[in-house]
Amino acid sequence: MSQAILEKVEKTALKENPPQFDIGDTVDVHLRILEGNKERIQVFSGTVIGRSGSGSKEMFIVRRIVAGEGVERKFPVHSPRIEKVEVKRSAVVRRAKLYFLRQRVGKAVRLKERRRS
Repeated sequence: MSQAILEKVEKTALKENPPQFDIGDTVDVHLRILEGNKERIQVFSGTVIGRSGSGSKEMFIVRRIVAGEGVERKFPVHSPRIEKVEVKRSAVVRRAKLYFLRQRVGKAVRLKERRRS
């Protein structure tokens, strides 16, 4: 009985049409930021290096290089604070998690672009 209640509550937290992207895609994550009583959109650009979880608890990790330092940020897919996720380019990957990119620097971080048909 409690399982059915949990499923109902989880369904209300899910977005109608969640963003479509894959591991290895370079994305722009548009976040809604509240500063006092003002609201603005902040864009976090980077490569999706992993997805985890399912349902309302699904998360994805975006990595980018800022001033020579790697910065990673983890976002919930169904968060109401995420305005949109814009896919800039797709890459050919053979892994579910791209954690090996953490050890790479410079041009070695680049991924081979996927041909669109």
